[in-house]
This record gives sequence, structure tokens and C-alpha cells, in this order.
Amino acid sequence: MKADLAKLHHARSAKDFPNIDLEKDEYVVLALNRSKLGLILIWAGEALGFVALTIILVLFMSGGSDSSLFEVNDAAKSYLYMIVFALYAALLVSGLVGTMIYRNNHLFVTNKRVIQKSRPNLLANSTNIIDLQSIEDVSFRQSGLFDYIFKLGTIRMSTVGDETTYTFNYVDTPRDEIRTITRLVHKAKDKNSKA
Repeated sequence: MKADLAKLHHARSAKDFPNIDLEKDEYVVLALNRSKLGLILIWAGEALGFVALTIILVLFMSGGSDSSLFEVNDAAKSYLYMIVFALYAALLVSGLVGTMIYRNNHLFVTNKRVIQKSRPNLLANSTNIIDLQSIEDVSFRQSGLFDYIFKLGTIRMSTVGDETTYTFNYVDTPRDEIRTITRLVHKAKDKNSKA
């Protein structure tokens, strides 16, 4: 019965997560993405940048020379228009790139392993795979009022031996997630000790 259930879970996980190379009878128990709040912060920063550029544009380009705050000739205005619109485009591109990088960080916890897919910047990505039985410590950290109010945190996992620490930032409700990971680690260690 358990073997059939494991095969069913494996088939569903293989269908739902085709970008993960699952072993036989392995299935995803927990799939973590970064909090949506981070995306809101990225685009709030972008909005502030757009507002600042618009204020600069209004200050330098308002009506006639009598009503403008700064006196600018026509040649300087055209250069200023080009610079400001180039900065608008750069802001938009940086927001899109930041969103893509932020959204391409995932942590998958299976019944056998932890798989962390991370993208620190546009041109780099990495995958870390940790066997559950190799994990010695699972914890989370909330630093600051912002993390505490919005229940965000960083999950930390330390391994046996080389004492490497793996982290996953901006997790919603990290306390609940580490309970699940800890339970799976204990289950894998118990299964390994009985074998």
C-alpha cells in the first residue's frame, strides 16, 4: 500500500515539477518560493525611481522660462529629455531583471533530499542537493521588525561533516516550514538507522 502511494506521489511530483530530476519513489513534499512581498518591494523601489525622475523632468521642463524653476535652453532640454527617458528605460529593465532573478529561487524538499535552485544574478545559477540524512540542523532566522511583522525569515540548514550552511531567504512563515523539514529529516534518519 505504501509503495503504491509513493509511486502515485512520485508520478504527480514528476508532472508538477518537470525541472527536478527525481529519483525512483521520490516525491516533492514541500515547494518553497520567495515571498511575494519581495516583489512588491522591488516594484515600490521602481515606482520611487519613476516619481523622482518625473519630478526632475517637471522641474527642468515646466512651461515657459518665467514659470520654470531652472532656466534651461532648448538644446539642453533635448539632451535632458534623452537622459531622463534613457533612465526610465533603465529603471524598467532593472525592475524586470530583478523580478526574474527574485522569482527564480526555489527550495524543494522531497521525501529524500533538499534541492535548492538559486539564481544570484542574471548570468549565474546553481543547484544544491542535500540528502535529508546529511542535515544536522534546521533553523530559521527573522532579523528586524520588518521580518517579524510580515512573518518572513531565512531558513538555514547545516550539514554533517563539512559543516556547510545552506540558506533560503524571504520565506513566508518559516517556522511552519522548518517543522515540516525537521520532521522529514528525523524520518529519513530513523529509516537509515533501521536499514
